[in-house]
Amino acid sequence: MLLLSYVSRTLLRVGLVMTAPKPSLSSWAAVVQMTVSSDLAANLAQAAKLISQASARGAEMVFLPEACDYIGESRQQTLALAQPLGGQTVGEYQRMAVESGVWLSLGGVHTVTEGEGVRTGNTHVIINKEGEIVKTYNKTHLFDVNIPGSVSLSESDYVTPGASLPPPVPSPIGRLGLGICYDLRFPEHSQALVKAGAELLTFPSAFTVTTGQAHWESLLRARAIETQSYVIAAAQTGKHNAKRSSYGHSMIVDPWGVVVAQCGEGEGVAMANIDLEYLHTLRGNMPVQHQRRPDLYGKVEIQKETSMNINSCSIKSKETSVDLPEDDYVFNFGPAKVPGPAIFYRTSQTVAFVNKKPVVEGHFLVSPVREVAKIGDLTSSEVADLFQVVQKVEGFMQRFYKVDSTTISIQNGPLAGQSIPHVHVHILPRREGDFAENDDVYKELQDHDKVKTGWRTEEEMVMEAKLVREAWEKHS
Repeated sequence: MLLLSYVSRTLLRVGLVMTAPKPSLSSWAAVVQMTVSSDLAANLAQAAKLISQASARGAEMVFLPEACDYIGESRQQTLALAQPLGGQTVGEYQRMAVESGVWLSLGGVHTVTEGEGVRTGNTHVIINKEGEIVKTYNKTHLFDVNIPGSVSLSESDYVTPGASLPPPVPSPIGRLGLGICYDLRFPEHSQALVKAGAELLTFPSAFTVTTGQAHWESLLRARAIETQSYVIAAAQTGKHNAKRSSYGHSMIVDPWGVVVAQCGEGEGVAMANIDLEYLHTLRGNMPVQHQRRPDLYGKVEIQKETSMNINSCSIKSKETSVDLPEDDYVFNFGPAKVPGPAIFYRTSQTVAFVNKKPVVEGHFLVSPVREVAKIGDLTSSEVADLFQVVQKVEGFMQRFYKVDSTTISIQNGPLAGQSIPHVHVHILPRREGDFAENDDVYKELQDHDKVKTGWRTEEEMVMEAKLVREAWEKHS
């Protein structure tokens, strides 16, 4: 096996990265390249050997290719060999994870689909080092292709398509967005995962030789560059049977689009350092995701349909809850900077955070992620998400502070008292006697942040947010 490692990021770091050093956030990932057949026992033995090699070399997470259980010689055999998710094959991989002390990404196993007699699932399985299944994803984009004289395959004839895209998975190497093979050709898939917080994207594959030679590396590097993410792609290689061969060339690509590890052809392992400090610095210096224009071409995000009633009208919207940000994250709230630990709830479109200059105890702010000055500049989806979060935060506030009244206010423009040109909603718990006159609260909201004294430190904000986050888990 040919193992290529690329370390050409040095000049990039010198030329682009000019920020203060941060704590190390590096770890090691390995891609395993396999040539499986219809012999399950032989395939498992092959995987065990390669996983052991990766673990011995210091990998914390090992990525296996699509069809890491088997590739059948016929549709009938493929269906006959499929097992439930809790079957023997996945069980063996769970044992390997424990024995090797690593997390595993099983890039695609054939799973029995309930109610389906002629098709299987193509399921990506994440297993932690304790041997527990922490996340699964069923392939959504199926490879139905006919290239005359070259490739003819209709995956939808024997695979049930997945119906949802799970949010990124926290792992020892970062937040991992899941895909499988043909998903790679759909950039919206990657963008939705990164919008939800992914730092790494994984596309385990069994690319054909024809399409692999033409597009494999170009697609992987494109996804890495446009999302500023690590892309990890374990692949099948070589001849599986008389009808099927795979391209190989498993690789890891960094957020600048540099191939930092690669296998050539044949079985083997390639490893790369995953440097999240580098990733976040690069994203900060070139904030592509914050510069997108959804007002021109729409939003791309993981979809979860919910409904709410406004004035007795049923309105459907999309709600996307994402993980809380890392400590080094900064939310650009107009010209102000909100530290990540001051945020206690967020979706893909909205954040809720504690106030640097509260009018009363528990005065929170809710703001859209995209910076716009007035509410009329938001899309309908952003408006719906904003007010769903306001409703959620207000309900939490009443339970947490044991109050039955709140003030909810938007200052839409400077004449309305807006001092930060970024749409935001004030939510304040109301208590008996907190103002001499009830409407005095609005004068305080207009004037409070124009006084130079009384501003809290970031440490004070973070301390409050820590208490709110803990309570949110219990009360929301």
